[in-house]
Order: sequence, then structure tokens, then C-alpha cells
Amino acid sequence: MSAAHDPLLAWRDEFPLAARTTHLISHSLGAMPRRARARVAEYLDTWDERGIRAWGEAWWTLPIEVGNVLAPLMGAPQGAVTMHPNVTQAQATVLSAIDFRGGRDRLVCTELDFPSCLYLYAGLADRGARITRVASSDGIAIDARRVIDAIDDRTAVVAISGVIFKSAALVDVAPIVEAAHRVGAPVLLDAYQWIGTVPMDVTALGVDYLTGGSVKYLCGGPGGGFLYVRPDLLSAFRPRLTGWVAHPEPFGFDPGPMRYRDDGLRTLNGTPHVPCLYAARAGYEILNEIGIDAIRAKSQRLTRRIVAFAQEQGWAVNSPLDADRRGGSVSLGVPEAARVQAELDRRDVLCDWRPGVGVRLGPHFYTSDDDVERALAEMKSIVAAMRAGVA
Repeated sequence: MSAAHDPLLAWRDEFPLAARTTHLISHSLGAMPRRARARVAEYLDTWDERGIRAWGEAWWTLPIEVGNVLAPLMGAPQGAVTMHPNVTQAQATVLSAIDFRGGRDRLVCTELDFPSCLYLYAGLADRGARITRVASSDGIAIDARRVIDAIDDRTAVVAISGVIFKSAALVDVAPIVEAAHRVGAPVLLDAYQWIGTVPMDVTALGVDYLTGGSVKYLCGGPGGGFLYVRPDLLSAFRPRLTGWVAHPEPFGFDPGPMRYRDDGLRTLNGTPHVPCLYAARAGYEILNEIGIDAIRAKSQRLTRRIVAFAQEQGWAVNSPLDADRRGGSVSLGVPEAARVQAELDRRDVLCDWRPGVGVRLGPHFYTSDDDVERALAEMKSIVAAMRAGVA
């Protein structure tokens, strides 16, 4: 499709890597916007020119200021989103505020959640948590009813992914939130594979805590994790994983006991990861300028093409066939997926593979139809050569 028929291709030149490669890996690492280079240069200039004064003039409140740029992309109010180094640390902050003693000791998650989160949850056993991993019937999707059935009066928190990382299957989160709230349990949602490619209104959803990061569809690079706390919960939020940035008078060097700020910075701990925040902001700005609805429409169109091609070839599609139940990527169960992905990489088609689901292709708003067609043609060629024993 030409730029005249695909207005989002007007943004393609802003992403040099996408213009010089066949970039179908935005579900894993979004292409870098030119603006990010300019933003990081701004950080270096500020450090060089303002020195220690940069903390008071620009850096100290950056975790909230950048969070405010991100907030509209998830329907969150200003001040409700703060920036953290990664999802694991952001989730650990939330979970450190939850008491697993007494009558509520269960953490409900699923077996398809991202492993880093599952490792974190398992470690909570030392604090008295009993972990319930809800099983998947097919290794691709999670049935919301199974999660709801696992929630009871002993549930302390429900911690789940909104989009399954291996398959891009959307989880029906709304009824899970309702079920958790009926028994007084909060919901901690990992939206890493969601935000930036699927519209979200976290306020309407009613989720209590939400985490994600900039690496993927937000095109903000690594080091830009984030945490949303429902505004009415913030004043009572007292994480055990804390630090001086969360203190109302950090430069008073109070030895404790800990007192918390009244704003979103109470969710932080140590010194902010300043360079990453400059870089991440660039991607957020661009996605706000484009709008998630337009990105979603294009994503669904391109992923439908991938699904249709795979079906024509007889390849297993290990993602939901219904585009409305799928995130931004498609997992294709081609033979020897690891070898296929390695050969695609050699041919300058950027994608990845995951055990159990195969090669993952993740187009984005800067992806052209020609990119998709080239990637699919190369895959067909590689699979055919392997079957013929010449690859």
C-alpha cells in the first residue's frame, strides 16, 4: 500500500531502522525514533551545562513528567503514572505493599504470564504468599472464567498479563477486575504487550495497578518501565520497596522511619534512571500525535494478512484468529522455528521466535505492506528449502 493510501507511512522516515530493514519485531523492540537521539543529546547537554543544578531544574520530577506524557495513551489522569526501570521492579514495588499474612495470602496469576513476573511471584512465598497459577487449555490463550474461578475470599491480589507475550492473545480483563473487586482484592495488570498497539482506558477498566514498558510498541527503548496507581489508592499506598525519592524531604536525609510523599513519586525508590526517561519520552510523544486508534486499525489489517498467508501455506497460527482477540503480533508454528528465524535474520528480516508458538511477526505503524509481503515470501522460501533438505 502506498503512502497516499496509508497515511501512517508518513512517519516511516522518523524511524531509520524501519526504513533500511524489514522490521517486524516491534513486539520485542520497537524501532528508534530520530527524536530519541535528539532527546538524549538534550540530556547530555543539560548534564554538561547545568551540572548538579540539573536535579532541581529538570531531573528530579522527570519520572512524573514523562509519566504524564504516557498517561493519555492508557486513559490515565495526570500524576497517576510514574516511570521505573522495568516491569519487574514496578511490580515488586506494588507487591511489597501487600500484606500476605492473616486471612488473605493468595496471589492469582496465570501460567502464560511473562516469566520474569512469575519468578517474582514465586519469591513471595517467603512472605507467606500462596501462588495460584491458572492453567491455559491450549498454551495460547487464557480463559477469563478460569481466572475468576480461582479468585476467592483468601485472594490478596490478582496479577495477570493483559496480552499474552507468546501469542498476543488478549485476556478479557474487565470481568476479572469485577470478580477481584467483589472479594476486595486488587488487580495488578501487566500491559507490556498491550499499550502502544491496542487502545486502553485504564480508568474505565477500573484496574488498581498497571505496569508496562517502553521497549516494544511505545518505541522508547529499554529502561522506561512504568507504573499506574489508581488515584484513589495512592494516599494509602505504602510500598516496602521504597527509597529516598519517595520521601517528602529527600535532602533532609531523615534516617527514618519512612514518610511518603503525597504525589506519584511516593511509588519510587532510588535515584531515577534519567537518560532512559529522555529517550522514552520521544516515543510517547509520537504515539500521542498519531493516536492509538489509527495504530490499532493498521495493526489489525497487517496481522490479518499474516494470518491469511499462514493459513494458505498450512502453517499453524498460534495466535487468536479473530483480530479483535489478538494484540499486535502473530505467532506462526513453522517447522524448526529457531532455524527459520535465524535465516530470516541473515536475510535482514527482523523478527523472533518463542518456544511452543514459533516465529513471531510484529508490524507497527511504520511497517509497510511491502515489508510484510517480503517477510512472508522469505519465510515461505526458507521453509520450502528446509523441506527439500537444502537449508
